Amino acid sequence: MPGTRNTSLDVTIMGREFRIACPENERDGLLRAVSFLDKKMREIRDAGKVIGVERIAIMAALNIAHDLLENRGHGPSREDLEVKLTHLHKLLDQALSPQDNLF
Repeated sequence: MPGTRNTSLDVTIMGREFRIACPENERDGLLRAVSFLDKKMREIRDAGKVIGVERIAIMAALNIAHDLLENRGHGPSREDLEVKLTHLHKLLDQALSPQDNLF
């Protein structure tokens, strides 16, 4: 996106610190991804079947990729979600309109 500034974040994954550059508007998403990856890697490590941070990272990446590919196409499309959200917005407006007269 033009005009979006990049920022550097210091993050920790499995006790190791990394500095990562990302657009400011993607900071929260990146932090959620870091947390998710850290959790997955710790689960693999704690299971005790994989040793070594590099191998744990590869197994976590494979598990996440597999989950992504398995779930792709199984959810509603963006257009379906937009239609449902528009419908819900209209229902909320109808339900809240009597409240307008209270104030």
